[in-house]
Amino acid sequence: MEVFDTIFTLVNDLTWGWALVPFLVVMGTFFTVASGFVQFRFFRRMFNVLRKGSQTDDPNKISARAALLVSVGGRVGGGNIAGVAVAITAGGPGAVFWMWAIALIGMCSALIESTLAQVFKRSTPEGAYRGGPAQAIIHGLGPQYRWLAVIYAVCLIASFAVGFNAFQGNTVAGAAQDSLGVPRLWTGIFLALATAAIVFGGIRRIAKAADIIIPVMAVGYLAMALLVIVLNLTSLPAVLWDIVANAFGLREAVAGGMGAALSNGLRRGLFSNEAGLGSAPNVAATAYVRHPVSQGITQSFSVFIDTMVICTCTAMVILLGDVYVPGAAEVDGVVLTQQSLVSHVGTWAQYFLTAAIFLFAFSSIMYNYYLGETALNFLFRGDGGVLGLRLGVIAVVLLGAIAPGATAVFNFSDPMMGILAVVNLLALMMLFPIALRLITDFRRQLAEGVARPVFDPAGFPDLDTDATAWPDAPRRR
Repeated sequence: MEVFDTIFTLVNDLTWGWALVPFLVVMGTFFTVASGFVQFRFFRRMFNVLRKGSQTDDPNKISARAALLVSVGGRVGGGNIAGVAVAITAGGPGAVFWMWAIALIGMCSALIESTLAQVFKRSTPEGAYRGGPAQAIIHGLGPQYRWLAVIYAVCLIASFAVGFNAFQGNTVAGAAQDSLGVPRLWTGIFLALATAAIVFGGIRRIAKAADIIIPVMAVGYLAMALLVIVLNLTSLPAVLWDIVANAFGLREAVAGGMGAALSNGLRRGLFSNEAGLGSAPNVAATAYVRHPVSQGITQSFSVFIDTMVICTCTAMVILLGDVYVPGAAEVDGVVLTQQSLVSHVGTWAQYFLTAAIFLFAFSSIMYNYYLGETALNFLFRGDGGVLGLRLGVIAVVLLGAIAPGATAVFNFSDPMMGILAVVNLLALMMLFPIALRLITDFRRQLAEGVARPVFDPAGFPDLDTDATAWPDAPRRR
């Protein structure tokens, strides 16, 4: 076990320690500036996906709205409750500011990577679509880069299907033990059985489940957080100032000062919103849309919902309470969030949060499984190994639930996520000119008065696209 810890620590140091954080910030900033601040230009348009018109009547296709809900369900998980608490404990209140910063930049990265996943998606015999960064690397950069796509796919399985699913199981079990006194083993068994019921149904069952679970959990959690903020409205300005002051080292809450806030805020922020990791594009590619940029805008919106809304709610619950003590680590992870909520509204809140955590974690498990299935499909060019993956994910959820703490799980998932992010960002850097051409095409159509731009593969003959994946394209004689 010590050998594995040494290896994971080394990989973690080589990625998160000095290379990845600056890479993420520099590349995200470059994408933002070079694209003309596209995430802000299209911000109002992001809300269009919530309308009825964004759905499809074809039972074989995933609508833009369904893809949004699945991706939000994946982004909004234990990281929004336990992850934010870990960031604040290790980095102080200032970590919240850097979570916001990486989200605003990450909105552009999410738009770019999802646009590329859409343009290189492929139709399946069942009439659905499959795609993602691995396919974008093959069809966008060429088959000589298959080795890069393979590294990406392996890391996607290791970090999401294995590491992050273990973390979700750990989060639910910890909350149930703290609030209900339920042993971790029984929670793990229950969660594993619920996971089995969904993962054996594929992406359509996942999308249908997300359509019900995500709105309920998001609205319920937001309502509770708003109640806490209203009850502590007079303390809100001081908390906001504390976040900013700690972020820039004007006030040191934990050892390491600004450096600790920056490092933990960026790391946990990325863990939560996944922008630039190349995970959400696998779901984005399944959506039926008229133009690749449309789904890019939708996925940018999901980053906003995840960090600027949900993570901020968790941060306010913690920082407006009196359970969190700067520099102390006696209460950590989901327990800190849970006890903070109880201090605001009473003991009944721990049962509410346990239910919310279950829904958050369960939606993430569904999403993480699908990412693993997509990666496996790419590696074996078919459905080989899917049964083994399903059984493996169920076992991982159970094992994660009985693990003693979140920190041990992060020690495995962080290095895998680091490699995944590096590979994905390298690919994005090389494919960015293609994304820029698509954004330009989308803007041109809007300028010409086209309310809903349509992608025409014939207009991009140099790209290795699948014409059957774009049924709305103009027919040419």
